[in-house]
Amino acid sequence: MSDVVIKIENLWKQYRYGIISHRTLHKDLQSWWARRRGKPDPNSRIGDEQSAKRKARNPMRSAPGAMPSDVDAMRYARSAMRGSEADDRFWALRDISFEVKQGEVLGIIGKNGAGKSTLLKILSKVTTPTRGQIKIKGRVASLLEVGTGFHPELTGRENIFLNGAILGMSKTEIKRKFDEIVAFAEVEKFIDTPVKRYSSGMYVRLAFAVAAHLEPEILLVDEVLAVGDAQFQKKCLGKMGDVAKEGRTVLFVSHNMAAIASLCGRGVLLCEGEIKKVGETSSVISDYLQGNNRLPTSDSLINHPNRAKGFNQLLTRFVLQTDDDVVYYGKPLLFRIGYKFPEKIAVPQFCTSFHNEHGATVFTVISDYQTNNTPGSLQGEGEIICRIKSLPLLPGNYFVNLRLWQPGQKLDDIENVARFRVEWLDREIGQFNWDAGMGVVYVDAEWHWNSDREN
Repeated sequence: MSDVVIKIENLWKQYRYGIISHRTLHKDLQSWWARRRGKPDPNSRIGDEQSAKRKARNPMRSAPGAMPSDVDAMRYARSAMRGSEADDRFWALRDISFEVKQGEVLGIIGKNGAGKSTLLKILSKVTTPTRGQIKIKGRVASLLEVGTGFHPELTGRENIFLNGAILGMSKTEIKRKFDEIVAFAEVEKFIDTPVKRYSSGMYVRLAFAVAAHLEPEILLVDEVLAVGDAQFQKKCLGKMGDVAKEGRTVLFVSHNMAAIASLCGRGVLLCEGEIKKVGETSSVISDYLQGNNRLPTSDSLINHPNRAKGFNQLLTRFVLQTDDDVVYYGKPLLFRIGYKFPEKIAVPQFCTSFHNEHGATVFTVISDYQTNNTPGSLQGEGEIICRIKSLPLLPGNYFVNLRLWQPGQKLDDIENVARFRVEWLDREIGQFNWDAGMGVVYVDAEWHWNSDREN
């Protein structure tokens, strides 16, 4: 169809674990020289040693005791490209196919490692697909990570003109948009400062302003907006909505389900590199929250599948006191959090947020912000108990996210540690016909007719 601006057909992308590619010549040469001498790679990632041992046992290699030849390595690479899964390879994307129409705002969601950023990088031509093809009609601007497309030695002003030139705009066109870009980014005082001296927030503000204002037909935005402050995120979301109203296309990757729901008319759910669902946004979000975030079979948080990458397992247990996963509006709710701190943690903050089935946060309780008798520092194993006196949530499905903070630093982060359903226990007059569209909390109030006032 003529209004289709992005068409993705049978897209596959494969990466290799532990190959020489450290983005600097010095480290690449270090790794190459170590391998030539049969020494461990000084730049290898954790776990690469086991991968190397598996390769040594591979029957495609030379005879025992012999160094693998270049011919063996080439055969091994060709075999993997033909589709045989080698120990050091994985598919980041598998057989991805969908279309995006002009003026559409498409949300792409999924857990960390699902392939969302890889997909945007391919669309931006930062990397190439292993198989399949992409057809794009129009000029593409992308915001994939902090400082994408910026030269650190150039000033903000120079980078605006550089990015405009890359998009194929004339100097006159860029000048016409220049003041609007600077005002949106709020960097007027620093526009002639080299961007290498910008904070991450300033980088993001200017990068987004450039990408959104230089009139691309297609705008690709990754989770990078999370770096900005809340006010600027709201400003960016509004601008993306304006871009869509102008007939331009937006692909938006985010873990903020509320932003996805408010901005996007259609969604794509990715899981382990594959498309699980394409469709109306609320339906896709519901599938993501219910199916993609797996719950363990016990209350233990050890090796929980939804723990964010890079965090130690400091939170060990979460128990929500329910009756077969059902709790009741207006009744107390109690939950327990187990912890194991190998080292002393000063001012630990146990943060529990409650979310509706669309991912919107409905309320949060934090141990350090509310009445508590928790010691100023904790070490070893223990348990924290929280009791909500009266649950304000209206009937519906909800889930819980759990985080551990100390002031200014997140120490552990686990999504979807528990799910539950709220129901009425004693329904009172006025509560029978409550509609979900009216909100998620019930506020008790009294209404009186002012009989003293004359008609």
